[in-house]
Amino acid sequence: MRKIVAGLFVSLDGVVEAPQNWHFPYYNDEMFDVVESQLAAADTMLLGRRTYEEFAAYWPNQESGVPLADEINGMEKLVVSTTLRSLDWQNSTLISGDVVEELRRQKQRPGKEISVTGSPTLVRFLIAEGLLDELQLLVHPIIVGGGKRLFADGERVPLRLTESRTLKTGVLYLTYVPDTSEVAER
Repeated sequence: MRKIVAGLFVSLDGVVEAPQNWHFPYYNDEMFDVVESQLAAADTMLLGRRTYEEFAAYWPNQESGVPLADEINGMEKLVVSTTLRSLDWQNSTLISGDVVEELRRQKQRPGKEISVTGSPTLVRFLIAEGLLDELQLLVHPIIVGGGKRLFADGERVPLRLTESRTLKTGVLYLTYVPDTSEVAER
């Protein structure tokens, strides 16, 4: 069975919105290797509407020499949206009906991981539906002070840390899985 794995850039105060405004000072070869390994572990991307629109406006216009362009453009893309009617980016499929059932079916298909990039609303949905298998966070040592956070105030989501690493820039690379143990329920 394939896993659904989400990878997000997040600030120290939990903001995931607009990482292009605060993330790049921390992006170096070491972080590129992390992102590249996340991408290499997957053969399918799962995207929400906003992330799809941002990616579809950028990646198809990148030449082969641009790092990750060939991988991202060639990868199968599943897009969850209730408002989009068609997708122009190659290898993209719209999921607009029973999302839970379709994603369960996708997990049963042979292949590598299904990677969620960005798409915090979709990530929260996947967690709530018990579909997310792993959450990989690159926590940046910056307080952004405002913006969309990964989790809303009052939202309780028990997770178990399975891996942690500190990058040279002070970014923490943290991997979590859902925690269904009795400890998480207390």
